[in-house]
Amino acid sequence: MPMLNIAIMIPFIAAAIIPFLYKKLSIHIGWIAFSVSMALFAYLLSFIPAVSYGETFLHTISWIPSYGIHFTAYLDGLSLILGLLITGVGSLVIFYSVFYLSSKESLGRFYTYLMLFMGAMLGVVMSDNMMVLYVFWELTSISSFLLIAFWYQRKGSRDGAKKSMLITVTGGIAMLIGFIMIYVMAGTWSIREVISIAGSFTQHDLFIPAMLLLLLGAFTKSAQFPFHIWLPDAMEAPTPVSAYLHSATMVKAGIYLVARFTPVYGGEGIWFWAVTGVGLFTLFWGAFHAVRQIDLKALLAYSTVSQLGMIMSMFGIGSAALYFDYSKESVIYTQATFAALFHLINHSTFKGLLFMVVGIVDHEVGTRDIRRLGGLITLMPVTFSIAMIGSFSMAGIPPFNGFLSKEMFFTAALTIGDAGFFSLDSWGALIPIIAWVASIFTFVYSAIIVFKTFLGPYQEEKLERPAKEPPAGMLIAPGILAVLVVGIFFFPNVLGEYLINPAMSGVYPTLATTADIGVHVSRWHGFNMELWMTIGIILLGTVLYLTKKYWSIVYTLFPAKWSFNTLYRFMLDQMEGRSTIVTNFYMNGYLRNYLVYIYSFFILAIGGTVIYTGAYKFEISGNAPITSFEWILVFVMICAVVSILFAKSRLTAIVLNSILGYGVAAFFVLFRAPDLALTQTVVETVTTVLFLVAYYFLPEWRKEDAPRKSRNINFIISILVGVVFTVVALAVQNGNLFDSISSYFENSYELAGGKNIVNSILGDFRAFDTMLEVIVLLIAGIGVFTFIKLKAKKEDESIEDQ
Repeated sequence: MPMLNIAIMIPFIAAAIIPFLYKKLSIHIGWIAFSVSMALFAYLLSFIPAVSYGETFLHTISWIPSYGIHFTAYLDGLSLILGLLITGVGSLVIFYSVFYLSSKESLGRFYTYLMLFMGAMLGVVMSDNMMVLYVFWELTSISSFLLIAFWYQRKGSRDGAKKSMLITVTGGIAMLIGFIMIYVMAGTWSIREVISIAGSFTQHDLFIPAMLLLLLGAFTKSAQFPFHIWLPDAMEAPTPVSAYLHSATMVKAGIYLVARFTPVYGGEGIWFWAVTGVGLFTLFWGAFHAVRQIDLKALLAYSTVSQLGMIMSMFGIGSAALYFDYSKESVIYTQATFAALFHLINHSTFKGLLFMVVGIVDHEVGTRDIRRLGGLITLMPVTFSIAMIGSFSMAGIPPFNGFLSKEMFFTAALTIGDAGFFSLDSWGALIPIIAWVASIFTFVYSAIIVFKTFLGPYQEEKLERPAKEPPAGMLIAPGILAVLVVGIFFFPNVLGEYLINPAMSGVYPTLATTADIGVHVSRWHGFNMELWMTIGIILLGTVLYLTKKYWSIVYTLFPAKWSFNTLYRFMLDQMEGRSTIVTNFYMNGYLRNYLVYIYSFFILAIGGTVIYTGAYKFEISGNAPITSFEWILVFVMICAVVSILFAKSRLTAIVLNSILGYGVAAFFVLFRAPDLALTQTVVETVTTVLFLVAYYFLPEWRKEDAPRKSRNINFIISILVGVVFTVVALAVQNGNLFDSISSYFENSYELAGGKNIVNSILGDFRAFDTMLEVIVLLIAGIGVFTFIKLKAKKEDESIEDQ
C-alpha cells in the first residue's frame, strides 16, 4: 500500500472537502485542518525510529510509464526533517490562526489554500521523480500566491502575490529545463538513480548549464540575492501565512533542492562558490537591511532572507566534502552540512515564534510600526518573554538553540577559510569575516525587536487600541515553539541522533558508508575562536544598537531609485507598456485584420516548411478514378463557393454556404461512410439554423466598399491558403513515414467491443478527447447562460430604478 503517496494527497483531499464543510459544521473549520495536519505529523513521527537506523522508504504509483514518469514517494532522513517541519509547524500555525483570524474572514477559502500549500510542500520534499517534483514545486508557487493575496482587496497583497509568483515561477521554469538536461545526461527522472550514477556524466556539455539552472530555481524560491525582493512584499499576507510560508516551508524548498542535489554537484568549484558566495552575500545583505526597517514584519522578512543565506552558505561549505572523493579527509567539512540542517530546524522554531509574536502585537495594539511601539513589557509580559526567547535565539545568544548552530556555522567558516582548494587560499579569509559582520547586524535587529517593542516609554496615544495580553489560545503555539528553542539547546543531540545525522546520509549517500559523519553537539567548547567571535558580536552589536541614530545615515547611500525593487517595477512597467503597444497593433477591432494575420502566419509557417523540406512532391497516378457523380458534386460546390463572393444578401450567402456542407455530406455517402454523412448533415442543419437565428438580430446588411488594396490582399491570401491546403493534402499521400494505424482501428470490435469504428474511436480510443470537448462546450454554455442571466438581472434593476 503506497501510504506515503496517500499522505501527500490527504491535504489535497482536505482542501477539496473544506469548502463544502465550512458553513455546515458547528465547529470552527480550522479544527478540521488542524486535525489533518496533526494526523500527518503523527504519521511522520512514526518513521523516526526506522529512519534513525538508516532505513529509507519508497512507494511508487505508475503515472506515465512510457516516459518513465511515476508518482514515487521517497522518505529518508532529509525529507523526513522537512516533512516534520511542514506538518509540525503547520499544525501550530493552524492552531494559532483559529484564534488570530476573525470569524468574518473567508475562513473556508483560507484553510483550503493552506491545505493546498501543505500538500504541495510534502510533494516537493518526498518526490523522487524530477517531473513530479516540478509539478508540486509550481503548486507551491500557485498556492502561496493565493495565500499572499488572501486579502485581495488590498493593493499591497495583490502586488506582493504577483511579485512572488513571477519570480518563483520563472525560477521554476529554469529548474524544469535543468531537470530535462539532467534527464538527457542520466537517462532517468529518478533523483536516486541520478545520484547513483552522478560520476558518469560530469564531463557532459550539459552538466554545468543544468547546475546553473537548478540553482536559479533554488535561489528564487529561497529568496537569495538578488531574487530576495519578493519575500518582504509577501508580508502583506495574514500573519499565520507569513509564519508558515516564510519561516518553515516555502522558503526552505530551495534549500532542500540544493541539499538533495549536493551528491550530484558537490565537489565542483562552480557549485561551491555559487552556493556559498550567494548565501554569504544574502546573509549580509538581509541582515544589513533588516536594521533599517520600521515595520516589524518587514524586519522579520529581511531577517528571514539573511537566515536563509546563512543556511545556504553552510550547504555550500559542506559540499566541499565531496571534493575529496569520499575520503576521510572530507569529514571535517561535513560538519557544515550538519550545522545547516541544525539551523534549518532552529530557524523554523524561533522565526515561526517571532512571526506569531508580531501578529499578537499587531492584533492587540493595531500597529507594527516600531516608532509607535514601546513599553509593552508591563502590559504583555508573557508575549515579551516569548519574543525575548525567539530574538535572542536568532541573535545566537545562549541558552537558546540558535547559539549552537551559529557557533557551528563559525566553525565551518573558519575551517573552510584555511582550505587550499577552490582558490580559498586567496578568498577563503573573507568567509568568516562576512559571517561575523553579518552576525553583528543580526544581533542589532534582534535587539530592536525586543527593546524597541517592549521596553522604553509606553505610547498609548499612538496605538489604535490599549495594549493587553492576547487570548490564551494565541499564546499556546508560540509558547510551544519557545519551549523547543530552549529545550533543543539543552538536548541538542537528541535531535542530532534521531533526525540530523540520518539526514546527512541523504546529502552524502556514499560517504556515509565509508566514514563516520555523525556529529556530536556540545554546549561548551571552551574559550575558542568561535566564542570570542560571539563575544565580539554582543559587544559591538550593543554599541551599534545604542548609536544607531548616528550611523544609520549610511542607508542613504542606498537610495530607493537604485534598489532591485525599482528595477523590478521598471522591467514590469516596460514589459506591460511594450506588450500594450504590440497588442494594440494587431488587436485593432477589425475581424478582417485578424484573419489576415492568422492566414498569413499559416501560409508562412506551413508553406515555408513544405518548401524547405521538399515535402510538396506527390504522386496521384495510383489514386482511385473520379466518378461522374463526384465531378458533379465538385462542380456544384465550386459554383457555390464562387457565388458566395457575389452574394448581395446574408440570406443568399447562408444558403450557398449550407450547400457546401451538404455537398461534403453527399461525398461521405459516396465514400460509404453513412455515419459521417449523418453527422455532417445534422451539424450542417444546426449550423444553418443558428446562422439564420443570428441573422434575424443583425443590423441591415450593407456591402462593404473595401479599398482596392484590401481586395487584392484578400484575393492573394485566399489563393495562397487554398494552394497550401491542396499541396499539403496531396503531399500527405506520399508522406508514409510510419505504418498506417487504420489496421489497428479495424480491430475495434475486439479492442473496444464496438462494431462501428467511428463510434469506437470517439467513445473508446479517444474517449478523453471527446470528454474534454464536451467539457469545453459545457463551460462555454455556462458562460453564455451566465451572461444572459446577468444582462437580464441588470435590465430588471434598471426597470425597478425607473
